[in-house]
Amino acid sequence: MEVLRTPEERFAKLPDFDYEPKYVEVGDGLRMAYVEVGEGDPILCLHGEPSWGFLYRKMMPGLSKVGRVICPDLIGFGRSDKPAKKEDYTYALHHDALVAFIEALDLRDITLVCQDWGGLLGLPIATELEERFARLAIMNTGLPTGEEKSTEGFLKWREAASKMEDMPIGKILQRSTVTELADDVIAGYEAPFPDASYKAGAHQFPLLVPISPEMEAAKPIRAAREKFKTWNKPTLLLFSDMDPVTLGGDRFLRQLIPAAQKEPEITIEGGGHFLQEDKPAEIAQYITLFIERRPSA
Repeated sequence: MEVLRTPEERFAKLPDFDYEPKYVEVGDGLRMAYVEVGEGDPILCLHGEPSWGFLYRKMMPGLSKVGRVICPDLIGFGRSDKPAKKEDYTYALHHDALVAFIEALDLRDITLVCQDWGGLLGLPIATELEERFARLAIMNTGLPTGEEKSTEGFLKWREAASKMEDMPIGKILQRSTVTELADDVIAGYEAPFPDASYKAGAHQFPLLVPISPEMEAAKPIRAAREKFKTWNKPTLLLFSDMDPVTLGGDRFLRQLIPAAQKEPEITIEGGGHFLQEDKPAEIAQYITLFIERRPSA
């Protein structure tokens, strides 16, 4: 497997993100990067497509008041290693790397904070490693198995990602937020990708979302759905009102997960797909109160 590694100088002068990067070997010769701040039980923040841990920079200070905030970069993103070929990116690669990361750091009593692909990966892993997880905070994501109808917004995005030769990362982030992003923020999202050769993972992620039951990711996600039917660990849903891709997904998850029905019904108003950019302080406060309200057993 040919692997690319973004030069560290690309990450100089990132706004509000001067945390020291750390690294973990996660198998297949791949290195996963992460940053952390705070002390106590881990708050594992998982990003999605095509962002990286930088997405959580405005939430990290607030969350660090109630735990050890850990923001990894998924393989293919951020400072983490990037296989050069699209076909090297599979659901299993991402899943196994994230499991290896959690086990290498021996994370326990985890509060999972996930959005987009952070949910498609993190939620099944939470059911598989249930003894390591204490709570779930789920934002703008889903558990697709290919048996449901995909939203028109997602299908358009999937088609575009498959046809692009050089994904415009910064523009995609801007189009998917309500807030006007500053130039240095857009540059921060583009930092991991010096040129198109580094973007194979970003191009491939949309194609891994199950749109038929036979696709690779459908089986583990289907298994997670079954586990969630009897899930009683605290689960908070925080979906925004201006995301065409996941709008309404909270209703399905609330019906599926018994524990979610015990928490307040919250809609993040004025938030786009990347609600961490649009409403970071509000979300961090909701999660902080959730952790305080639902202490570990």
